[in-house]
Amino acid sequence: MTPRNQQHTDPSAATDSLRAALAAAGIVLPSLAVDTASPHLGLVELGRVRADVAAQLAEALRVGGRA
Repeated sequence: MTPRNQQHTDPSAATDSLRAALAAAGIVLPSLAVDTASPHLGLVELGRVRADVAAQLAEALRVGGRA
């Protein structure tokens, strides 16, 4: 099963959108970037984060999912 819009989503736009959404929640993923190693796959590199940032991200997703 192909995720919706996988073929039509620009990785740069997706990265910018995610960065803005995370910033609005007070979260920074320092390694967030377009994965240039596999441009044909359209991947976004999320990188590694500290445990407290991962917990913050999880909470933001939980709260945002209830809106």
